[in-house]
Amino acid sequence: MKAKVINFHATFRCWILTMITGKRLADIGYRTFSASMMLLTVYGGYLCTMRGYRFMQKQKELKLAAENQDPEVLKD
Repeated sequence: MKAKVINFHATFRCWILTMITGKRLADIGYRTFSASMMLLTVYGGYLCTMRGYRFMQKQKELKLAAENQDPEVLKD
C-alpha cells in the first residue's frame, strides 16, 4: 500500500489564497453594507425634509385660507 504524499507548499498556498479571498469577500460585504446604510440615511433625510416642506406649505395654505375665509380649503 502506497502512502499518500501531501505537498505541503501547495496546500499552504491554497489555504493562503482562501484566506485572502475570504478577507476580500468580507471587505466587499462590509463596504456594500456601509454603502446601503449611507443611502438609507440620505433617503431618510430626503423623506423627512419633504414631509417638513409639505407641512410648511399646508400651514401657509391654511393661513391664507383663514385670512380669506375660504371654507372649501379649511375643510381639509
